[in-house]
Amino acid sequence: MKKIKKMKLITAIALTLTAALGLASCGGSGQSEPKGNEVYVDDTAAEGVYRTIDEIKESGEINIGVFSDKHPFGYVDENSEYQGYDVYFAKRIGEDLGVKVNFVSTEAANRIEYLKTGKVDIVLANFTVTPERAEEVDFALPYMNVSLGVVSPESAPVTSLDEWNADDEMIVISGTTAETYLTQNYPDIKLQKYDTYANAKSALENGSAAAWANDNTEVIAYSLSTTGYTVGIPTLGSKDTIAPAVSKGNESVLGWLNDEIAALGSEKFFHADYEATLADTYGLDYEEELVIEGGVPAE
Repeated sequence: MKKIKKMKLITAIALTLTAALGLASCGGSGQSEPKGNEVYVDDTAAEGVYRTIDEIKESGEINIGVFSDKHPFGYVDENSEYQGYDVYFAKRIGEDLGVKVNFVSTEAANRIEYLKTGKVDIVLANFTVTPERAEEVDFALPYMNVSLGVVSPESAPVTSLDEWNADDEMIVISGTTAETYLTQNYPDIKLQKYDTYANAKSALENGSAAAWANDNTEVIAYSLSTTGYTVGIPTLGSKDTIAPAVSKGNESVLGWLNDEIAALGSEKFFHADYEATLADTYGLDYEEELVIEGGVPAE
C-alpha cells in the first residue's frame, strides 16, 4: 500500500513545545533538529492510498465499488447477489486478473472517498467523467455514454426548466453531476438531496417534489419500469461518458484497465454486457447510443 506524505513547516507557539521536541529528538530518529522556534511536523493525512496490480494479484482479491440499489447498473437481486451492467464488467476484470472480486456497496457521494482511503481498488458505479472529479481521481477509458435527464409524473410532466415553478422542488442524489449542474446553472431551483436511489424514488412517488434529475439512463429506466412517469427532458446539459476510476496516481491499475478496455472492444464485450443486463430495461434501440467499445466514443 502506497501513501503520499508531506512535511509542513510550522512555527512553535510555546517554548515548552520546543523543549519537548528537542528531548524527543535525542532518540536519534534521523530527522534534522529544528532551528530556533521552528519544528517539522509530519502530516500523515493520506492524499492517495492504493495497491498496484501486482499487489492485487498477490492478495488474490480485488475490491470494486459498485452501486447496490441502482437497477440495472448495480443492484442486489433476490438471492443477495450483485447484478447489473457495471457488475458484469467487474466480474470480467476479476476473471482476467485471476482474482476474486469483493463487491463494496457504494453511494454516489462516497465514491471518491473510497478510492482516496483505499477501501476500493476500482470504482465501477456509473461514474460520470468530469474535470472536477478528474482532479481527485484518475479515470480510465470510457465504456458508456450518458447525459442528464429529468423524470416527472405523467399527470404533471416537466418538459423545461426555464419556466420552473418557484414553489416546486427537484430531487437529486448527493454527489452526482445532476446536483452540480443544477446548482451551477439553475441556482433558484430548490433541491431535495438524497444519499440513495431508493430514497430518491420514494420521494418522487410520494409527491414531495415535482421531478427527479439524474443520469438519463437512470431516469429512462425508471420511467420504463414504473407506470405513471415520463422523461419530459431526455437530455439536459452536455453529453458525457461513464468510466472506471482509480486512486489518483495509481498508474499501475490505470494502465492495466486501459489495456483491458481496449482489448475487450475487439470482442464487442460491452455490447454483450448491454444485451445481458440492460436490454430487458431499454430494449435494443438504445444500444448503439449508449455503448462505447474499446474506449473510443462514436463521433
